Amino acid sequence: AAPILCAGITTYSPLKHWGVKAGSKVGVVGIGGLGHMAIKIATAMGAEVTAITRDKEKSADALSFGAKQVLISTDKDEMEKHELTLDFILITIPDEFEVNSYINLLKRDGVLTTVGLLAPYSKALNNMNMAMHRRSIAGSIIGGIAETQEVLDFCAEHGILPATQLINIQDINDAYDKMLDKEVHYRYVIDMQSLKDEAIS
Repeated sequence: AAPILCAGITTYSPLKHWGVKAGSKVGVVGIGGLGHMAIKIATAMGAEVTAITRDKEKSADALSFGAKQVLISTDKDEMEKHELTLDFILITIPDEFEVNSYINLLKRDGVLTTVGLLAPYSKALNNMNMAMHRRSIAGSIIGGIAETQEVLDFCAEHGILPATQLINIQDINDAYDKMLDKEVHYRYVIDMQSLKDEAIS
């Protein structure tokens, strides 16, 4: 349950706040620790989810998490084909990125929300593009105590589990290096028994 208290609540809160529901067309950008939970939660809310990633190798995982389709963000033609198709976009990218190509995917009155580390945009925001379709940009950090209980109950009700890799405390440095190299398969969980083993040794 530990990742639900981070990735779960961080993605659940904005999905709930902006009214994602059955029939909503939702884009999730970045299929990592936050993104994979966002796909699962939005799907359980009844939304039709488009997973958006630059990594084609994550396509199968994204579909297994519940996405209806996968859009490769580096494919300009495909991105253009999907313009004006989404009601809500949740961006989970931890690094600097160019936001305008994602804004183009929003329908009129659509909302794009960024969560996670909230890195800056690499290019200036196209304000005319925002105004012409009355689009909005927002941000979200994490939910409160009440919402945290909500997301725990929601995940239990819908059988949502985070994708995790169990590691021993002795492997923490290696795990950290893999995280920096983006080699984590979604969330690390430390086996607490290994802490006892470490203390004994």
